[in-house]
Amino acid sequence: MTMNPVERLVYKTLVYTWPLYAIGALYVVGPVLAWILGGLSVLSLFLGPAMRQDLRATGSIPPVIWAWIVGMFVMLVALWVGHFDWSLGTVQTIKSTIGWAKGWALMALFPLAGAVLPIRREVLIRGQCVIGLGTLILAPVLLTAPYIGLPEKIFTSPLKAVGGPGPEYFSVYFFTFDPSSWTPRWQFYAPWSPFAALLGVVMILFALEEKVNKWKTIGIAAGTLMIFASKSRMGLVGLVACTIGPRMMPLILRGWVWQMVAGLTASLAIIGPALAAAAWEAVAAFKGARADSTRVRETLQRIAGERWINEAFWFGHGRVQPGPHLVEYMPIGSHHTWWGLLFVKGIVGMLALLVPFVWQTLIALIDAAKGPRGRLPMGIMMTLTLLSFGENIEIEAYMLWAGLIILGIHARETAHPSWI
Repeated sequence: MTMNPVERLVYKTLVYTWPLYAIGALYVVGPVLAWILGGLSVLSLFLGPAMRQDLRATGSIPPVIWAWIVGMFVMLVALWVGHFDWSLGTVQTIKSTIGWAKGWALMALFPLAGAVLPIRREVLIRGQCVIGLGTLILAPVLLTAPYIGLPEKIFTSPLKAVGGPGPEYFSVYFFTFDPSSWTPRWQFYAPWSPFAALLGVVMILFALEEKVNKWKTIGIAAGTLMIFASKSRMGLVGLVACTIGPRMMPLILRGWVWQMVAGLTASLAIIGPALAAAAWEAVAAFKGARADSTRVRETLQRIAGERWINEAFWFGHGRVQPGPHLVEYMPIGSHHTWWGLLFVKGIVGMLALLVPFVWQTLIALIDAAKGPRGRLPMGIMMTLTLLSFGENIEIEAYMLWAGLIILGIHARETAHPSWI
């Protein structure tokens, strides 16, 4: 596959995921790559025809990408106002601004790069499948590690000196023990297991678009392994919903489907109560699978919501805060993107993400209904939606960058359909 310089950069960064993880460098590489690609995007737009041909901008910035750019800038403003309101000091404000540059900024920079730079989907798809090959090669060692006496954590990289959300972002693991059951769980190249499961979902979404059957099989097998070995409920939901959902979208344009929906709706008058009861039982069983985790998350969300609306409605508290013993000292404002945004950045920060997020989702939904081009972007938006209800997206954007670039590519394709 012949690649231009920017494609080689993103491809090599993808295929070196496991070596970079082995030295604890992934959290550093993600933001660095984002700002390099963002700088190249601005440079290509500024220079225009003066730029070398294989790096020229593919067109103007699509409107939805402008929404991401404006939204993430509003995030920064909300951060500054929140720090000022709560007198967090200059040093903390500088640290948090650097954190924004390594987190929320990536939600705009990677889509911008995909929309402006000449990056093809095929390069990212193949790169994800190559990561899958590395995962399958290492799987025998990882899966047998807890049974042959190998330690959970191998080491923590000195790169943690650059600063980050926690040492787990710079640590290298064989596996971890689930504290609720003391059984092993695997997180592969992610900082924890549930996130690894959704990275597995993303890998499958990419692999399903691969045209070479060998690489497709490798990607699907590796993604499935990551989902099941992580033992994540969220990953299992994503495996079904995010892969099947986009492929069902063309059905909404079929007349017979609407007739069937009308018939099913009418029948709900009879079977509705039984279905509702079964659904509630399924939800209860899902939550009960990891009852302690569910309790902590729900309590964190309740505390975050109460303190947001009573203490800092518009611009939030500026940063996460230590939680009480009731939530096992987990930070208030963590484990949920939307409640976390309300607590940390208030209604302003929440809307700054919600507007471009919904806009991008609608673009993907409409295009997925029209044809296969929208399937991968829709699957990625569904995965991000699922992730947002159990994790904080911004601190995980450094691992989701290939999907974010795809969103930019899709925005370019739908805004400039004549571009090849």
